[in-house]
This record gives sequence, C-alpha cells and structure tokens, in this order.
Amino acid sequence: MGLILIVVGSIIVLFGLLFYFSDGIPLLGKLPGDIRIQRKNFSFYFPVTTGILLSIVISLVLYLIRRFS
Repeated sequence: MGLILIVVGSIIVLFGLLFYFSDGIPLLGKLPGDIRIQRKNFSFYFPVTTGILLSIVISLVLYLIRRFS
C-alpha cells in the first residue's frame, strides 16, 4: 500500500510540474490536431492530440512501474 501511495503521489507531483511549466514546453498544447478557435469575445481550446500523447506517456510509465516492481 505504501508503494502505491508513493507512486500516485509522484504522478500527481509530475502533473503539477507539467502544468506549472507548460508555457516553457514548446509543443505542448500546440500540436497539429489541437482545436483552437479565437474570436473577438470568445476563445475555445480543446487539446485532442496533446491529450492522446499524454495518455500514451502515462500508460507507458505505469506499465514500466508495474513491470519492474
């Protein structure tokens, strides 16, 4: 149980750091396939490709943690 809490806590910290420094990551949020609509009084952003890419990375990390623990 302790190992699970450490892993989940580490993942939460990594997500926090990712969101904090996301302006410094050049392609995050600007990938082809991300939907961005900006009008005079309206803006809409839906990161489809970024979400898929992050899902793949998180799945790979969790697979490696399960595989080697």
